[in-house]
Amino acid sequence: MSLRIAALVKQIPAFEEMTLGPDGRLVRAGLDLELSAYCRRAVAQAVALAADGGGSVTVFTLGPAAAEDCLREAIAWGTDRAVDTRGILITDSAFAGSDTLASARALAAALEREGPFDLVLVGRNSVDADTGQVGPEVAQLLGLPFVTGARHLALTARTLDIRAEHDDGWAQIRVDLPTVVSTAERLIDPCKVDPPGRAAVASDRIRTLTPADLGPGPWGAAASPTQVGETRHVGGARVAQRDARASLAEQIDAAVALLVERGALDRDHDTDLDCGTVAAVADLQAVEIGVIVEPDRARLARELLGAARDLDTSPVALVTEPLDEPTLDELGAWGADSVVHLEGITLANEQDTAAGVVVWAQALDPWAILAPSTAWGREVASRVAASLGTGLTGDAVELDRDAAELVAWKPAFGGQIVAAIRCTTRPQMATVRAGVLPRRAPRVHTPPVTVIPIEAKSRVEILARTRDDDLDTLADAHVVVGVGQGVDPSDYRNLDPLLNVLDAELAATRKVTDLGWLPRARQIGITGRTIAPRLYVSIGANGKFNHMIGVRTAGTILAINSDPNALVFDAADIGIVGDYREVVHALTAAIRIRTS
Repeated sequence: MSLRIAALVKQIPAFEEMTLGPDGRLVRAGLDLELSAYCRRAVAQAVALAADGGGSVTVFTLGPAAAEDCLREAIAWGTDRAVDTRGILITDSAFAGSDTLASARALAAALEREGPFDLVLVGRNSVDADTGQVGPEVAQLLGLPFVTGARHLALTARTLDIRAEHDDGWAQIRVDLPTVVSTAERLIDPCKVDPPGRAAVASDRIRTLTPADLGPGPWGAAASPTQVGETRHVGGARVAQRDARASLAEQIDAAVALLVERGALDRDHDTDLDCGTVAAVADLQAVEIGVIVEPDRARLARELLGAARDLDTSPVALVTEPLDEPTLDELGAWGADSVVHLEGITLANEQDTAAGVVVWAQALDPWAILAPSTAWGREVASRVAASLGTGLTGDAVELDRDAAELVAWKPAFGGQIVAAIRCTTRPQMATVRAGVLPRRAPRVHTPPVTVIPIEAKSRVEILARTRDDDLDTLADAHVVVGVGQGVDPSDYRNLDPLLNVLDAELAATRKVTDLGWLPRARQIGITGRTIAPRLYVSIGANGKFNHMIGVRTAGTILAINSDPNALVFDAADIGIVGDYREVVHALTAAIRIRTS
C-alpha cells in the first residue's frame, strides 16, 4: 500500500538559549531557531510509515523564509531513509501575524491544494505557545477525524490502531484513513539532522506557496480573530545559595534555616483561601457563557463554572453525560445557572461533542465559551472555534472581563511571561489550565435542563479510556519533590520519609517519565505540568530550562545534586551538594526536628 503522508511542522526559538532582558522582555538578538520537539516526531513517524509502505512524505510549514531550514532537516531525514520526501514552504508577508485559526486555515488550504493525503501528522503542540489547537482546527476545516497524542501507532491496511497519551491516562482508539493525528513526544525517536546534512538538500525538493496560490483569504493578521495585548513577567530571580566546600551537615543546616526563614516549611500558609461563595443566579439581562464540562473532571468543572459566574455572566453547563438530581445540584452549586445536555454522544467523543456545542452556540449566540485545557478540552474547543470561525485562546491561566471583552491571560515563551489575549469575534473562547482558578464555596441552586439530541457521526472509535494518575494531584500539592534521572527508581520508596515529613507529592523530569518510572501526569516542564507549590525540592535533576520553567512560580526551590556545577543550582534558592541518599536521610531528620 502506497501512502501519501503530510507532516505539519513549525520552527521555534531554542528555549535553552532564552533569556529575559532588564525590561522583562525576551532577548531575541542572536536567538537560534529549531524544529519544534513534537514536530520532530511527526516527521520521523511519517517517514517510518512511508518507508514501510513505499509511500511519500510532504512536509508543510507556515513561516518566514528562514523556516526553509526546518523543511531541509525533514527532507534530509526522509531522503537518508530512501523515502520520497518534499517540502512546502507557505511564506509571504501577508501571512504575518497569523494566530492559530489563521494558521490552520492556511495549512488546510495548502493541504487541499497539494492533496489528497491519506494521513496528516502534526506535533501535539508547539512548545513556544503550547496551545495544541492547530491540529484539531485543521482536521475540522478538512472534515477529518483527529486523534491527539499518539504514543503507540499501528497501521493495518487503511486502519490505524492508536494508544493515545492524554493528561493523566490513555485512550485506545481505532480510526480509518484519511485522518489527522498528533504525535506524543515519546512516539518515536525524533528527526534530527546536522547543518551539513540540511545544506545538502537540493533546492528543487522545496516549493513555495503564497496567498495567490491558496485563494483570496484573508490571511495573516487580517484573518486572526485573537490579538495579543499587554504582557507580564512571571517569577523572579532565585537566591542561588550553596557552598559545595561546606560539610554535609553544614549545608543541611543552612538549607533548613533558609527554608524556615522563607516560610517554606510553614503549613499555616496552606489553609484554603476564603474565596467567597459563588454569586447568585444572574438576572435575565446577563450575557450567557458556555462552559464545556469534561466527563469525570469535577474539579475542572467547578473552577470553570465559578470563574464564568465571576465574569458577571450567566453560565450554561454543556454536558454529555446522563444527568441525575445530585449532579444537577452540584453543577448549580458550582455556578451553572442552566444546563444543556448534549444527548447521544458515546464515550464523550470529542468530534461529536464539538458538533453539539456548535449547534447550541449557533442557536443561542453566547458571549463566550470556556473549556478545560486538557487533551479532550483542547480538541473540542478547537473544533468549535474552527466551525464558528471564532478566536480561541489556549491554556489560559487567568480570566478577566474588560467591558464587552473577555481577557484571557496565557503563558508565552515557555512560561516566562503571560500575555493578555483578546478576541475580536463572537463567541470569545478560551481553554483554561487545571488548578489555576479559585474554587468558591458552593451556593444552592438546581438549574433547569435543556436537551439537545446529537447524532453521532465521528469515525473515531474510542475502544477504551483509562486513568493511571490524577491530573489534580500536583495542582493541589503545597510541596512537591521532583526526581531526575540521577535518582534510581528502586530508591523512590526511600524518599517516602521525606515526602511524609513535608506532606509532599512526587514529580519528575521528562526523562524519568520517558522511561516509565513515573506516570506522565507527574512530569514537570514545558511538555508537562506547570505548578506553583510553596516548596519544590529537586533531587538528581540537571535543571535544564525545559524542566525548571515548570516550577518558575514555586515559592522556594531547594536543589540536591552531586554535581556542584549542575544547572539546577542556578535556578534554586538553596542547594545541597552531595549524594542524594545521604542528603535525603539527613535532611529528613533535620526537617522533622524543626517542624516537630
